[in-house]
Amino acid sequence: MSWISYDQAAIEGLATRMELRDPNRRAVSKAVEEIQSGDGREIVCDLATGVGKTYILRALIDYLAEQGVRNILIVTPGKTIQKKTVANFDPGHPKFVPGAEYEPLVIHPENYAGGRVGDALHDPDALKVFIFNVQLLTKPTAKTSRAAHLTDEFIGTALYDHLREADDLVIIADEHHVYRSEAKKFHEAVRDLEPRALVGLTATPDEADRKVPGRVVFQYSLAEAIADGLVKIPVIVYREDGHTDIATQLADACQLRRVKEETTRDWAEKNGRPMVNPVLFVVCQSVAEATEVADMLAGPGFIGEAGAVLQITSGSKEDALEALAGIEDADSPVRAVVSVNMLKEGWDVKNISVIVALRTLASETLTEQILGRGLRLPYGKRVGFSMVDTVDIIAHDSYRKLLAAKEALLEHVLPQKGQQGAAPVSKSGGTSSLPAYSEVETQGMLVFTAEAPVRDGGFDTETSETAFIGMADMEHRLAEAGVEKTQIQQVMKPAEGAPPIQFPSKRLLEKPDTYSLSFVNPGAVTNMGKRFKDVIEVDLKKVALNATRGLDGQVSGIQEQVLKSEVATQRSWPIAKVREDLEERILNLPQLKLTTDEVEAAQKIVHTFLSAAIEGAAIEIDAEDNTPWEEARADLALSQLENLVVSSFKQKLATTEHEFVTVTIPPPVQSMPRPTMSKMQIAGKVIRGMGYTDWTSSILPVVHFDALSTEVKLANLMDDSSKVEWWLRLESRSGTYIQLDNGARYYPDFIAIDKDGVHWLVEGKSNAEASSESVLAKKAAAESWAREVTELGQFGTWKYLFATEEHLSQSNSWDTLLTVTGARG
Repeated sequence: MSWISYDQAAIEGLATRMELRDPNRRAVSKAVEEIQSGDGREIVCDLATGVGKTYILRALIDYLAEQGVRNILIVTPGKTIQKKTVANFDPGHPKFVPGAEYEPLVIHPENYAGGRVGDALHDPDALKVFIFNVQLLTKPTAKTSRAAHLTDEFIGTALYDHLREADDLVIIADEHHVYRSEAKKFHEAVRDLEPRALVGLTATPDEADRKVPGRVVFQYSLAEAIADGLVKIPVIVYREDGHTDIATQLADACQLRRVKEETTRDWAEKNGRPMVNPVLFVVCQSVAEATEVADMLAGPGFIGEAGAVLQITSGSKEDALEALAGIEDADSPVRAVVSVNMLKEGWDVKNISVIVALRTLASETLTEQILGRGLRLPYGKRVGFSMVDTVDIIAHDSYRKLLAAKEALLEHVLPQKGQQGAAPVSKSGGTSSLPAYSEVETQGMLVFTAEAPVRDGGFDTETSETAFIGMADMEHRLAEAGVEKTQIQQVMKPAEGAPPIQFPSKRLLEKPDTYSLSFVNPGAVTNMGKRFKDVIEVDLKKVALNATRGLDGQVSGIQEQVLKSEVATQRSWPIAKVREDLEERILNLPQLKLTTDEVEAAQKIVHTFLSAAIEGAAIEIDAEDNTPWEEARADLALSQLENLVVSSFKQKLATTEHEFVTVTIPPPVQSMPRPTMSKMQIAGKVIRGMGYTDWTSSILPVVHFDALSTEVKLANLMDDSSKVEWWLRLESRSGTYIQLDNGARYYPDFIAIDKDGVHWLVEGKSNAEASSESVLAKKAAAESWAREVTELGQFGTWKYLFATEEHLSQSNSWDTLLTVTGARG
């Protein structure tokens, strides 16, 4: 088989179909780019817990399947993750990952020893995904046997040997760090299969992998995930009164979990979403302590029900993890999980909302392993309310002690910006490896903000700040819950008199799943039919043999003499049979799915063809016309018409086509965003996720920004201008995008409506970004889009304004900006 190729458009289409988050799309793209040589390359994608590695795995499989790969092995570190991974492919399971086009035969320990699997293993066209935990793949010893290494009667060999012999095997190693080189047996079991590529997915790469040049090909840190709103924001909760005993700590945790549940239920009911029950997670130091804590939580004043407390010990870890997986179910009774050092992989539930680490300093609880248990968002994205969007760590150290250790806390979540030269000076004196950060008081909480990484851990020339972690007194935290319960009932509406905007979103037409005869151009069929008006004669070749004698009278040789050819006699077929043969040839094409519509289309194509070939003849679809057609003309017609149809298929699939989808923005009613502050409080940096208010001509009262030097300046120019009637900040979730030929989506920053009714699509970019290849491609696409939309006529006049930091520094008004950018033309 030929190995895979890198197809950016296919990756973009896959990302759209599966609704991949941006880092997941980029991880799939990078993985494909790195393994396309098929030379056995081993790579690692390092993504923060909670970002969605499962979606990367499923999307990568779909891409490989499209490229012709038919043998993919997913290696898991244990039975629980193995079962969870199998469930990802089961449409009837809550863990099913939707959106993929290819449905593989999933082969796992419970089904591989069977006839159906045996048949599929020997079918080169069957897509097979093997899901095995690494223990089953390790070599047998004198004391242990491994089923995967035993000969199977249905397979004809051992499964392990079958995998090793596959010439297109790709291994995807979930929790890749488990198979590090020091774990010799696990390491050998995976790498001895000699795959065409090995792709590792993990949130905690092994240090040995980091040291191998080119091994870790993609990184997406916890800081980036927090900045991009893909995971919860951690909040450290303390008590001013200094009570640090376990009973008080657990009682506070239970109370906070309870108010979080009330707030979440109110939000879910208000927004028509299913309830996701917040759960308390307690980390203990010993089994005895865990038992004591579980008994306490089951009693009055805490959780209050024995069935609502799940205790996990090392002796029952597999069963415990299975039970833990069920706590996401709406009818699960579990409200608290008590664990003894059970911080390994596989805990990917989305409703751990409060964490208590007993007898552990607050700074030590913020490792990604512990924190990672509560990072996943219950509704897939932040909803704007702290009680839903945060994970609270109950750490009853004193406020003073927490502040003294705050840099130890912050280093776990703040983005680590590359430093050159001397280390930066911390606010408390001395040196620190931390980037610069700020402290902001908001809603009774001290929030630590810092510059948000832009992509892959990098930083732009002018980036926004993001809240990475909060610190709050227990009393204020409970008060915030009460405030949010009231605010959930509030809604945001467009400003009075503001018009709805009909935005023509330009999108790629999806490539058809199957071929259709509707792709065939009738004009091309007519032109081809005209070529067959005349009889196609077949020459009868005539050759004479001539022998000559020499002087001695002997025959010296025989020579061939080509004579003038004559017209050969041919068999003739009635038109009715020719028509039937042509229809059958078309309908039997392997690319075509046979339906009633396609049968009718084939009949029309043949009718058009024959009508053109027999000019002036009235050919009825069902007529038994016996007009003769000689065999040569009939045979050539069969091959030529087939070639025309097949080339029509290829041309259709190779053509990039767009459509315009009308999106009405903004919605008439939506939830009021939280948190907010006045635009007058913007100073130095904007805070990503913060809603800014007090605008004059913004269609919506609350506006979010990512950059101060471009977006905020544009907003102020539009808001202050007498030439701008209304303006609207565009949100990516609104569907207002322009899709490029490569499948990428371009989301502009603003729409402005001027006094003349012209709609302006407005984009602001830093000087450093403005000349990048991707930005220039989006700019060209938007300019073309504006011309197309205006020419359509039904959407009015649209123009595109592209402004850099330099343009904005030269502009003190909307008119000036139009002039310096050249947008007027």
